[in-house]
Amino acid sequence: MICGIDEAGRGPLAGPVYAAAVILGDNFPREQRDLLNDSKKLSPAKREELRRQIIEGALAWGIGLASHTEIDSINILQASLLAMKRAFDEMCKKLSSLPPDLSAIVDGTKVPAISIPCTAMVKADAKVHEVMAASILAKTARDAYMDEMALLYPQYGYAKHKGYPTKAHREAVLKYGPSPIQRMSFRVR
Repeated sequence: MICGIDEAGRGPLAGPVYAAAVILGDNFPREQRDLLNDSKKLSPAKREELRRQIIEGALAWGIGLASHTEIDSINILQASLLAMKRAFDEMCKKLSSLPPDLSAIVDGTKVPAISIPCTAMVKADAKVHEVMAASILAKTARDAYMDEMALLYPQYGYAKHKGYPTKAHREAVLKYGPSPIQRMSFRVR
């Protein structure tokens, strides 16, 4: 049995990094598995549709994050691994016990400190259904957070670029100064 783990939000200049951990399980329908993909390759509407299917049909799932201040304090790699550990821990709370044969596959080259065997795999979010599902949950959770921040700080345009280093985002930071969710350790220029 596989637990897929992935993150969303390593590259932005603002906001937290999110991660998700997902065990689809044997009862997750094959036709739904075949619809999964790397979240970056799906439209927002398709991601949302799949998010609902994953939450309703997966054996277990969890979402974790590391805040912008944690990112500034420990660096983005360590914050991503911390968010992954938190996601895994949240997922574990939904299970009475971990399946004895459970192992994890993480998208990327590093693995978080979790209690089961864990393998890093580059591009796992395009190869492993459980990691695709984690990618979708992490991306939709982070996007929802950034949409909320867009309502609080409309001058930064977070609803459009989600904190990524677009020209408009950089210009907004230079014009208005850093937002309250700005990653101060990331260069704006």
